[in-house]
Amino acid sequence: MSEETIFQEVSEELRSERMRNLWRRYGPWIIGVAVLIVVGVAANEGWQWYKNSVAAASSDKFYSAIQALDDGDIADAQSRLNETIADGVDGYPDLARFAQAAILAEQGERKAALAAYDSLSTTLSDPDLRDLAALQAVSLMVDDGDVGAVEARLTALLAPDNGLHNVARELLALTQYAAGDKQAAHQTFSQIKADPLAGQNQLQRIELFDAQLTAEGVVEETDAPSADTSANSADVAANPGETPADNAAAASDAAN
Repeated sequence: MSEETIFQEVSEELRSERMRNLWRRYGPWIIGVAVLIVVGVAANEGWQWYKNSVAAASSDKFYSAIQALDDGDIADAQSRLNETIADGVDGYPDLARFAQAAILAEQGERKAALAAYDSLSTTLSDPDLRDLAALQAVSLMVDDGDVGAVEARLTALLAPDNGLHNVARELLALTQYAAGDKQAAHQTFSQIKADPLAGQNQLQRIELFDAQLTAEGVVEETDAPSADTSANSADVAANPGETPADNAAAASDAAN
């Protein structure tokens, strides 16, 4: 064996020994970090799976409550909605509270439904849902004709920069009509018609409302709906018993 070969073997042995020493020194740390990375990834995946499974469970429970409502089983629906409120995640507890308020309104428990919507309008974190709850509450008040109370509740919603301001205007106009102030109702309807942001479906409703006001002599013929809606106007004029206040539910639904 040559001298060069001996030095090469010694050098390789030293390198191997150095590597073993480094591994003994840092190996546990390297393994520990790897374990933490694996555990972290697994934990994150597990948490995502858990969140998704809980959200799926909340969704299933909420929609099973809606199905129970459709089947006419109010007691079962209420039980499932209560469970969704207590254990649900994401937006399902809020949806369940809306559903419970709607049940109260449907059952004729107007005062309780109004209180439920009022609670939603002041406690929800989502401002859009708060506004929706306020509109639903006002829709229950239209027939009372209490314009002052309705305006007080709609103050923020009537602001031009609120995306629901035309729905709020429509509910206000219907309240004005119910109060007997039909000229004010016509003026509020006119504000909606002049707003370029008003939707087509809402404008069609307003034309029908104005047709009713025309049939009652409130709106001058020159202010009456255009010929495009003359057929609908004739139907309304032929049935003057169908008043704008009968359409408050349609205005409320437009907010959904």
